[in-house]
Amino acid sequence: MQGLLLNHKPYWPYVLLLAMFTSSAWAAAAVDDSSIDWFQLIMGLFGGLALFLSGLELLSDGLKKAAGQTLKNVLSKLTTNRFMGAITGAFVTGVLNSSSVTTVLVVGFVTAGAMSLSQSVGVIMGANIGSTVTAQLLAFNLAAYALLPIAIGFFMMFAAKQERLKYYGMMIMGLGLVFFGMGIMSDAMNPLRTYEPFMEFLKSMEKPVLGILAGALFTALVQSSAATVGIAIAMASEGLLSLPAGIALALGANIGTCITALMAALGKPTEAVRAAVVHVLFNVAGVLIWLAFIPYLADIAIAISPAFPDLAGMEKAAAEVPRQVANANTFFNIANTIIFIGFTGLFALAAEKMVKSKEEGAEIIIEPLYLDADAVKAPSLALENVRMEFARTGEIAISMYDDLKLAIKDRNRAHLQSIAQRDDQIDLLEAKTLEYLATIRQASLTEEEGFTHQQLMTAIVNLESLADLIETDLVNLANEYFIQDAIISDETRQLLLSLYEDVGNAVRLSIEAIQSDNPVKAETVVNMQPEIDRNVSVFLNRKSADIAKDEPDYLRNVRLQMSFVDKIRRIYSLSKRIARVVLPETLLRDH
Repeated sequence: MQGLLLNHKPYWPYVLLLAMFTSSAWAAAAVDDSSIDWFQLIMGLFGGLALFLSGLELLSDGLKKAAGQTLKNVLSKLTTNRFMGAITGAFVTGVLNSSSVTTVLVVGFVTAGAMSLSQSVGVIMGANIGSTVTAQLLAFNLAAYALLPIAIGFFMMFAAKQERLKYYGMMIMGLGLVFFGMGIMSDAMNPLRTYEPFMEFLKSMEKPVLGILAGALFTALVQSSAATVGIAIAMASEGLLSLPAGIALALGANIGTCITALMAALGKPTEAVRAAVVHVLFNVAGVLIWLAFIPYLADIAIAISPAFPDLAGMEKAAAEVPRQVANANTFFNIANTIIFIGFTGLFALAAEKMVKSKEEGAEIIIEPLYLDADAVKAPSLALENVRMEFARTGEIAISMYDDLKLAIKDRNRAHLQSIAQRDDQIDLLEAKTLEYLATIRQASLTEEEGFTHQQLMTAIVNLESLADLIETDLVNLANEYFIQDAIISDETRQLLLSLYEDVGNAVRLSIEAIQSDNPVKAETVVNMQPEIDRNVSVFLNRKSADIAKDEPDYLRNVRLQMSFVDKIRRIYSLSKRIARVVLPETLLRDH
């Protein structure tokens, strides 16, 4: 059974809350009701909830592994405007079964400049719609058939040879566990139908404010709006929960889930915090608007949901209310998106006003921008974060390389000191990135993810070596050049400059190849070898022909120039190593 349930959150908050919930109802009783086996009831609630949450986690894991990268690409390409952003956000969240994963992706795009904060608002709105898919599934009440997908999923996971089939098995088994857990919780709560103190407690949930607060608190503790809505549907399926109370709990779940997102964003880059603030503003505004209209929302849910006129009492409620709660939740989120979709710019502006940009100083201390710990739960997404952090580190290395040329041209020692400081920054980022990669490696990776992991680790190590070469060897040569006040002829200067710029272009292309996983750019870097060798050969031939020149310090200058050329060639070699990691095996054999 190893690997069945991966990367689970600690479940003690759920246990604590349920203990508080059941104990409060128990304590409210004037007399003991001996007809209720409290041990069996609590065990059923706890056990059912554990299975439910484990199923959600397994379902989400399978979905992320099977389609995480594909959906990331969809999200990046189909968010050209607020409406497409909302549709795409709903689709991606519905498939991934997690609005938090969608938010992680959005934050990454915004921080990288691939998406504006205003565009991200539409995606966040759509994510709320997508998160209602789970509730719709739960309302079908398929607990009686739950063992079938559990069995099918189990055998697919352990018998299938293709990785993708294993992930489909995880999804199927996870879905079965969700319904099985729902069934256990529902059966456990059945005796509470006759327990007056508990029924009175549930009636208090019909007061909108109390119901919303309870839903928000529970969701914040369990970190899952699906769990809150799922329990509401489970209680409704036993006739224990009225429609207004179920709606209030669902509205509270919308607030609770964004509070969780906000807490997760604390200490993260500015754009991450702003995205979380947008989520809070949108959800809270939506709940406040509908607070006074819950009865009307209930009427709409009744009108669009199937009715069972032949039933009466609790049996009628048990048959109708679960679907009504799910439909009310979906309608609420769709309506909010329609109402607020025209105000995405205002939400973005409000978030920017509330969360000021951090002033970036020139200090050596630097922190990663993209290595979000929450994304590790979805390795394909976490690896994309590594690509973005690598590109950021690469930009620092490129700035070092470019500034070295300016320092030599202007004979500016201050520029050389700045280069040394930036190498320290790269060292710090490399260490953090390797730690992040080590954390990713602890998760269960697909074959493709494992290969990408190796690629990125190789690339970041070679990039750090490249930066060290600039900071130590080239900076030392530049200092020696200043001390000796060396003189270089115009022809030699032009040769060296041409070689320097060609290698600089190779460095840029190699970093871009890793950032975008682009084998074409990588091949361009590798194919630069003949031109680089030709330029070096021209330089060496020229120096060889002039070796007998009777000029002061000529040999000393030649030694400096040849050392410089050697270091430049080594930088190109490191660039080629970086680029080669994204080349297919067929191309590698050719090079």
